[in-house]
Amino acid sequence: MVGGEIVADIPASGACQVCGRALPPQQVKGRRRLYCDARCRSAARRERARKEQFVKQGLTVNHRHEYLDITSSKSSPDDLVAARAVDAARHLAAELSHPSSPHGAVAAARELSAAAETALQAAVDRARAAGQSWRDIGEVLGTTRQAAFQRFGHPIDPRTGGPMSREIPPDAADRAVAIFDWHNQGRWQEILDELDDAMRARHDPARLSRGWAAMAGMFGRLERTGEPFARRAGDDTVVDVPLHFEAGDARGIVRFGGDGKIAGMGLRPASPAPERN
Repeated sequence: MVGGEIVADIPASGACQVCGRALPPQQVKGRRRLYCDARCRSAARRERARKEQFVKQGLTVNHRHEYLDITSSKSSPDDLVAARAVDAARHLAAELSHPSSPHGAVAAARELSAAAETALQAAVDRARAAGQSWRDIGEVLGTTRQAAFQRFGHPIDPRTGGPMSREIPPDAADRAVAIFDWHNQGRWQEILDELDDAMRARHDPARLSRGWAAMAGMFGRLERTGEPFARRAGDDTVVDVPLHFEAGDARGIVRFGGDGKIAGMGLRPASPAPERN
């Protein structure tokens, strides 16, 4: 070991200790490579410096604790959320300036989006703890109090007294979009296969085709679908899909039950628009 780093005597590879990207095989003797490039090496150095800035409270006499800028090395959850957002933003900026790979910026942007969503949830939770109403929060977000609650609230199940799940199946939005693509292609049996028993008992290809023909009579052919919006509704997951026809807009609604099957489905004019950010 030299200067705190491991000396490599044999070819070695691994992952960058900052970004996690795979490191190339090391073919010569020397210090084992820990970082993929200078940016990650600098990020690691900044993180070490940040940790070294914490003051050890036990080494300062009690009557002078009020003069300390930092008296604990323990980070709060909000500190961790903030640090994650800052790191993700820096990573994206670096990838946009000097891409590490063709998809590096895409992965970094997704990382920042996830960090921002976590930060937004933390900010809403803090606002609620400070006494802000869902109406106040909805106004800041540019949406309604109901939409704000559906996205950020922590509903309690009256049946159990415990928190209700807010987890949305990862494939719900894509499956809902596919349903309306299948309508447009006349793939009725594939739609029926996605329905639960109660829905399948009430629908057949003729009924499905009549409903779609009615939409075509009002708005013309379907030209494209918009970005779907999924939300929890009790035990179910509801997905709104914007539908853009040649002569007007509508929205499709698909409700997935707890078993993953479609428990409800409908088509409505686009006005009023679904509540979303």
